[in-house]
Amino acid sequence: MTTMLESELMCPECGHKTVEIMPEDACMYFFQCPQCSVVLKPVAGDCCVFCSYGSIPCPPVQKTNESSEKTGCCR
Repeated sequence: MTTMLESELMCPECGHKTVEIMPEDACMYFFQCPQCSVVLKPVAGDCCVFCSYGSIPCPPVQKTNESSEKTGCCR
């Protein structure tokens, strides 16, 4: 299965959506909304902003979901 690198982030404050390229081997802990400037942080239990606010989870989580391992992400 191919790892997706584009995810659409939606700001929970203003609803603005933006497509971003995710790093393949790391999690992104902070993202500043280009519309309202709020800094997004992962929700408790998520490893990054893509897992919390994105249309597709981060590549490390995608890879974990593809395998039978339950290693988690970036922790």
